Amino acid sequence: MLNRLVKSLERVFFAHRLAVLVSIGLFTAVMAFFAVQLRMDAGFEKQMPIGHEYIRTFQKYRNDLLGANRITVVVRARKGSIWTPKGLTRLYKVTQAVTYLPNVDRLGVRSLWTPNAFVNEITDEGFRAEPIISGTITPDQLTPEIVAKIRHATTEGNYIGTLVSRNEDSAMITAELNERDATGKMLDYVAFNHLLEAKIRKPFEDAGYEIQIIGFAKQIGDIADGATGVLGFCGIALLLTAFAVYMYCRSVRLTVLLIFCSLASLVWQFGTLKLLGFGLDPLAVLVPFLVFSIGVSHGVQQVNFIVRQIARGHSSYDAARHSFSGLLVPGVLALVTAFVSFITLLLIPIPMVRELAITASLGVGYKIVTNLILLPVAASCFNVNQAYAASAQKRQARRSAFLRPLARVAQPKFAEATLAVALVVFALAAWQSRDRVIGTLQPGAPELREGARFNRDATSITSHYDMGLDWLTVAVESNGKACDNPAVGLYEDDFTAAMRTEPGVVSAQSYSALLRTYNQGYNEALPKMNVVPIDPENYGAVSVDVGRVKGFMKADCSMTAVHLFLTDHKATTISRILADVKQYGASQRFPGINLRLAAGNAGVLAATNEEVEKSELPMMLYVYAAIVVLVFLTYRDWRAMVACCVPLSVATFIGYWFMKELKIGLTVATLPVMVLAVGIGVDYALYIYNRLQMHLADGDPILKAMERALEFECVATIFTAITLAVGVATWSFSALKFQADMGKLLAFMFLVNLLMAMTVLPALASVLERWFPRRKPARSPSVLIH
Repeated sequence: MLNRLVKSLERVFFAHRLAVLVSIGLFTAVMAFFAVQLRMDAGFEKQMPIGHEYIRTFQKYRNDLLGANRITVVVRARKGSIWTPKGLTRLYKVTQAVTYLPNVDRLGVRSLWTPNAFVNEITDEGFRAEPIISGTITPDQLTPEIVAKIRHATTEGNYIGTLVSRNEDSAMITAELNERDATGKMLDYVAFNHLLEAKIRKPFEDAGYEIQIIGFAKQIGDIADGATGVLGFCGIALLLTAFAVYMYCRSVRLTVLLIFCSLASLVWQFGTLKLLGFGLDPLAVLVPFLVFSIGVSHGVQQVNFIVRQIARGHSSYDAARHSFSGLLVPGVLALVTAFVSFITLLLIPIPMVRELAITASLGVGYKIVTNLILLPVAASCFNVNQAYAASAQKRQARRSAFLRPLARVAQPKFAEATLAVALVVFALAAWQSRDRVIGTLQPGAPELREGARFNRDATSITSHYDMGLDWLTVAVESNGKACDNPAVGLYEDDFTAAMRTEPGVVSAQSYSALLRTYNQGYNEALPKMNVVPIDPENYGAVSVDVGRVKGFMKADCSMTAVHLFLTDHKATTISRILADVKQYGASQRFPGINLRLAAGNAGVLAATNEEVEKSELPMMLYVYAAIVVLVFLTYRDWRAMVACCVPLSVATFIGYWFMKELKIGLTVATLPVMVLAVGIGVDYALYIYNRLQMHLADGDPILKAMERALEFECVATIFTAITLAVGVATWSFSALKFQADMGKLLAFMFLVNLLMAMTVLPALASVLERWFPRRKPARSPSVLIH
């Protein structure tokens, strides 16, 4: 039945070649119109796992806590201190510029010049809070005496190390961002990053002052700018691929056709994304090239088949028809498997990952048309002379003679030795990768190089300020009793003290810490009064003052906050602090009080890491289950399932081991690469096993059948893997670290999957055929031409 369907499709497409080519050409032109309109589209909330416990906490208290989506700007004097009229004037101007940036919460902007930065003073009239810089002072009024008073107020207010660096050569401005403006329009992070450069850094940075900027908006903007370099490296990979294809087939027309077909599906993919209302996330910008790689892999198989048929004396028309019928089933099977692999990414409830899954799945689905239908139909229109056919035949003879010894791996003694080595490697890889890290492993922005401006700024700010740039917020829920029950404040105070000494915590700010400060202020600044009040009335009065400070409690007193500022946002750091908080909550229970995790940017990262970790195993199991089902439905033979999946499993764990050794964490950016590795590995395995099945169906013994299968497929498989590996290896020179890491990982996985398909698959197929001999000839899944 399957053979009849393939032959029917072959007759339809090749009988109406002109209609097929014109239709696809018109569709490509239409999609190109929409594709050129596709733009970069990033979002902070797109990276939040939907429904995760931490995200629910973040969303519930987002208006009461410190915003996780904020930018930090530091004005640093290159020489001397910030305590000069010129330095404070520069700080004032930068504060004003930041305040009036689009999507900035103006009430949330904080610096020495904003009224929400105040110092508590004890006067004859009692406790008084005054801004560090009075609202009556303007930059042109600054004198050395006034600057000295501002410096004294900053010191008295304990802002050295927070709003001013410890060495007092710089001052900080923080601002919270609203991802949607009053009209509901989303913030364009790429454009906003350009505004930061044009409105903040460029006008105010000179020989006297440096402007340092960090935050999610800056980070994702820098990544997007660096991602434009991806096009250059993709162009280099494209040229290398085109050159290699030409050296393989020695035909300009076939080379151009293969590249055009692979690019056509890319155009369709981009056009469809625009029609669906999606953009291209900077962290997913590599996905289209990954899909392009899959297209090249299948295109090379088609060219290999066509050239072989031409070398045997067939016309280009007959060769193309044979290629269509011979590769449609394994090609569709491989692409459907890759499609299912990417669709499984929908299991991860992170909007950005789900968009990525849709992006990749669209591209893979379109490959069925462009590489399995368009390519052979278009190739059938070429005219080939006898000189080309003779030259192709000579090249194939040389290549076959060179690769024929590889078939010895299917001989019993070599097969069993190969499987023994593969088993040892698998066990070693599984053991070495058992503690691989989920999440980022480097401080700063792991997507950027260590020497990138963003990471230099982040390192400088972290080293000169006591308040870490990454923070984890723990919500202390008390059912509205925080303001009139001293036990709540005392419990939180003990918790804050315990967390402050944990490794990875730079400092801690909390509702209870503010209670201490205000209580001391109300009692003539006596050091012994730096405690949480235990008198309910006094406690309640102080709580009212704390409530005026944003980010530390909910107005109805049902929640107070503890902010733990961390040394970095490494996955290991965040997970350790989370474990410590959970352990404290479990061991130090108090009736009516609940420690709820987690907000802050570290809380969002923790939620993302946990969802990736939780989804990884089910997702990979679904991928392998899909491969098993599809292979069985196609070949109706359990040997095929084992032969195709075992090499794939070995390659996957070797890839995990490689990631661990290169300190590449499993993140939303690296996860698609591992999924792609499965898709590419399946391609190699299915094409080889398809040829093996055909020769077994002809009655060949296993050794002869494997020799003929490898002779036919090895050249194309080796060529594809090495070409793609060399192409992506050029990414190592990218300005983006995550692109460089992905280039190394992809190149490695292409070669590992090649090695597994060339050695473990033949050895395993040979052993299975000897241990479990067939009672009847193997089922040939498609019509293949010898």
